[in-house]
Amino acid sequence: MQIYKGKSVFGGIAIGKISVYSKAEQQVKRLKIENVEKEVERYHEATATAIQQLQELYDKALREVGEANAAIFEIHQMMLEDDDYAESIENMIQMQKVNAEYAVAQTADNFARMFSSMDDDYMKERAADVKDISERLLTVLQGEESQGVESQEPSIIVADDLAPSETVQLDKDKVLSFVTVHGSLNSHSAILARTMGIPALVGTKLPVDDTVNGKLGIVDGTNGIIYVDPDEVTLGKMKEFQKIELEKKKLLETLKGKENITLDGQKILLYANIGNTKDLATVLQNDAGGIGLFRSEFIYLEREDYPTEEEQFQIYKAVAETMAGKRVIIRTLDIGADKQCDYFKMEKEENPAMGCRAIRICLKRPEIFKTQLRALFRASVYGKIAIMYPMITSVKEIQRIKDIVTQVKAELEEKGVEYREPEQGIMIETPAAVMISDQLAKEVDFFSIGTNDLTQYTLAIDRQNTALDEFYDPHHPAVLRMISMVVNNAHKAGIWAGICGELGADRELTKEFLVMGVDELSVSPGNILPIRKIVRETNVKEYKEYRK
Repeated sequence: MQIYKGKSVFGGIAIGKISVYSKAEQQVKRLKIENVEKEVERYHEATATAIQQLQELYDKALREVGEANAAIFEIHQMMLEDDDYAESIENMIQMQKVNAEYAVAQTADNFARMFSSMDDDYMKERAADVKDISERLLTVLQGEESQGVESQEPSIIVADDLAPSETVQLDKDKVLSFVTVHGSLNSHSAILARTMGIPALVGTKLPVDDTVNGKLGIVDGTNGIIYVDPDEVTLGKMKEFQKIELEKKKLLETLKGKENITLDGQKILLYANIGNTKDLATVLQNDAGGIGLFRSEFIYLEREDYPTEEEQFQIYKAVAETMAGKRVIIRTLDIGADKQCDYFKMEKEENPAMGCRAIRICLKRPEIFKTQLRALFRASVYGKIAIMYPMITSVKEIQRIKDIVTQVKAELEEKGVEYREPEQGIMIETPAAVMISDQLAKEVDFFSIGTNDLTQYTLAIDRQNTALDEFYDPHHPAVLRMISMVVNNAHKAGIWAGICGELGADRELTKEFLVMGVDELSVSPGNILPIRKIVRETNVKEYKEYRK
């Protein structure tokens, strides 16, 4: 038996035959060509074919994993048409009189090297994207079939890495799990794996060859381990764990329709985080009490130009109507840092995580902000919409928002457009906001604590830098004290406070959040019922005594 440790992308137990997926080496030779124009035309035709393939992948991903996760294939289409990338290939063909395959391979190496050397983690991830689109181009140019992950029987896929295009083609009925040697927890493939609900590991140092291919494997997604050729004792133990997991899942189904109330009568709201309207089915399926975070930035990220007021209104209206009177908290535009929109034409920043992002962009570009607010106020007529402003650090920012809101209402009234004024709250994501939360609480209707950024800024650690994983501690006493302080200050001012960051789904802390008096936890839909179970089995008063 061999045991390999990796980083868990998605939990659960998978037991089955290992199927090694290895990409065929694409041999590219440098050839001298005579007809330069014909070779450039051959490159253009290959690009058109590759774009068509990516459109088909986008359509498939849209059906299976939603608009936000399908967006990568639109990005890849744009990258294929990028002027710098295309001109580099064309110039190489024309100046060096070489074949298109060689020009594509050289350009891919040059661009990937450039992206990999950048300090920004988001830009580093683009190196993998350049390689992916270039490999697709080479496959078309060489007249080969596009490769995909294939398995004749349910298997554990083991690979050096998986590109987004390969991951989305996984047949969920045939794939029990996937394990990769490379890849990060923030890669497109990892995000897709979570959405698809497949137990998965990345960063797992195991051989990708015949020493594991065809052997029995066990993936323990919860603990980040893969067992290859397990012994009978391990196999029996893991089968038992798998059985327990399935039984737990069935038991959780019985919690649908039940209250989120502790044994001693303390209630808490359990809401869901979503990125687009395609996620609404899983929200309803998992019996969420509302939506605690609708990431409106995906409406912008999935487009090549600014979404109009009407386009946004229709999306917000659809969400409000679908949730049928349940609260829907929509976060206003939160781009910047690792979420970039080319058409915003933002200036390059040395430290984008601390730069012009979220509410700062909205206040510097009020017309964009007002367009979104008009759509939100109009959509509030159709359901219980609440608005949440991200990255607030001062009372002055809230006062500026209120001035803009006043202008928006005046504009709607002047045009005779029906609207309702929704609840308005802010995200607490910085130590500055925590320290003045007593003042901020007097200005808004609610707080939602964004623990991802709060942890990052409190510990001074880039949460996307995998080299610092050993130092990144979301359970750090400073972070937990800050959450408690925010909740206390909210309650003193008579408003409610929730958590919408990843920490809200951390079941090791659910009881701690109940002790703190957190009013709402907003998590991914699949975490609603497991947290409801903990809530309903907890006696907060007894737990407080136990902690002493």
